[in-house]
Amino acid sequence: MNIAVIQFPGSNCDYDAYYAFADVVGLPTKMIWHKEQSLGDADIVIVPGGFSYGDYLRCGAIARFSPIMMAIFEFAENGGVVLGICNGFQILCEAKLLPGALLRNSCLEFRCLTADLKVENSTEHFNNETLGDNIRIPIAHGEGNYRISSEELDTLESNKQILLRYADPTGNPNGSINNIAGIRNKRGNVFGMMPHPERAIERFHSTTDGLKILKSLVASVNLAKI
Repeated sequence: MNIAVIQFPGSNCDYDAYYAFADVVGLPTKMIWHKEQSLGDADIVIVPGGFSYGDYLRCGAIARFSPIMMAIFEFAENGGVVLGICNGFQILCEAKLLPGALLRNSCLEFRCLTADLKVENSTEHFNNETLGDNIRIPIAHGEGNYRISSEELDTLESNKQILLRYADPTGNPNGSINNIAGIRNKRGNVFGMMPHPERAIERFHSTTDGLKILKSLVASVNLAKI
């Protein structure tokens, strides 16, 4: 099981993701610079958080054209598992590997907090049996307001493509439609979420629920190889 973490100019959660998989989960993990054209022997690709290309134009809009993205397109098309976290989620939406778009938070403020999340029964390894009904994961973003057309939203809901919803009793932190915090593609091999599971993996963190997410992702790949 090999993990590839993509690095763009402006990525700032790449080493967090690397540490989470290499040192905590304990899997062979490598960094791949955005100008590379191959993912090597990767089984899972992580597109981490940060501010790729300084968020110029809009979040993820320039990163979508990096050379490595062609390899990610092909990897996903062949059934490879891809997880986009925060800015990575934004990049995957810009690249049309996931539907919808992430806009400026409705509060017009950067939100940095540990969010209460409701787990949806989306896939065999991303459900409340493996993760629990509710989990807590940190968020840190200014553009996490998920938007999609009403027709596409109906498709997401009917296909059970929603992974996580914000469930904080104080309200939605960014204004996302239907409180959406994370989704997957229809095939079930490309995932995107605004919360940062790599920041919730050790005892000194505010929660360790992120480790459940990373392990469930690995389990889904292991199952596919059986």
